[in-house]
Amino acid sequence: MNRKRNQYVDLILTHRNLTGFAICVMLFLFGFLLNGNTALFFNLSGLAIVVGGTFGAALVSFRLEKIVMVYKVLSGSYRRPLKKESEIIEILVDLAVKRKLKGLLSLEEDEQQASMLLLRRALGYLVDGYPAEQIRDLLNTEINFFKLRRDDIERVLRILAEICPSFGVIGSIVGLIAMLGGIDDPSVILKTVTVALTSTLYGAVLANFFFLPFAANIQERTNHELVLGKIIIEGVVAISCEQHPRILEQKLKSFLTPSSRQGRLVSLERIRKQFKLENEKPAPKPKNYGTLRKRRF
Repeated sequence: MNRKRNQYVDLILTHRNLTGFAICVMLFLFGFLLNGNTALFFNLSGLAIVVGGTFGAALVSFRLEKIVMVYKVLSGSYRRPLKKESEIIEILVDLAVKRKLKGLLSLEEDEQQASMLLLRRALGYLVDGYPAEQIRDLLNTEINFFKLRRDDIERVLRILAEICPSFGVIGSIVGLIAMLGGIDDPSVILKTVTVALTSTLYGAVLANFFFLPFAANIQERTNHELVLGKIIIEGVVAISCEQHPRILEQKLKSFLTPSSRQGRLVSLERIRKQFKLENEKPAPKPKNYGTLRKRRF
């Protein structure tokens, strides 16, 4: 019930976010319309100089694979919503209860169904019988390199944001040179002055309306995923040490804001309904804990 409610709230907030963005874009464009002739703001020559120069510099600076990776991460960040901290905590508490009631091997089916890659790997290490400290070390290593990759992508976007205004200035210089070449012809001045002015406009808009917001989005998403990763590490290590689900719940709730810590994630009624058990009896610890199944690594 809580997960469905959270999904419904996320859907409403997403729609509000998109609606607010659409309103802001319309206000932004309305500012251009107030000045009369909108055709003056569209110049193919200036746009070609800024866009071609920016992405040409990007190809010189970075490998094509890196630019493709930036595109994939950006498209995924706007298409795939992230889980909330409370949802991950609820999943981990459920896993702790399931491990206590049905045993460690029962978590293997959850490993296959986990949507988050880090959670899937963490459960794999857990079911394979890895020690708690080794699980923590493996997952921390993966999180550290994940952060390095995301920081690299954010750096690419911020460098593009720095390059755009420079090519806007270059477009303005090109327009001024062409204007000086036809100083005696008013028609030439009218054609070239728009190149000089719109190039600067295009560079500023691309930098501040696209590349910098994209970099900020990647940074915010990365920070959120790092918090989820820390929650998963603490939860899986606690499950490996057979920590009581109630204690695990209170421990993981420290990641939440005080207003989000109300209520219990573990209830006896929900446990019985989910696991179809009459009594909360812990399953006996299996023998040969370290060799429950063949290691895959």
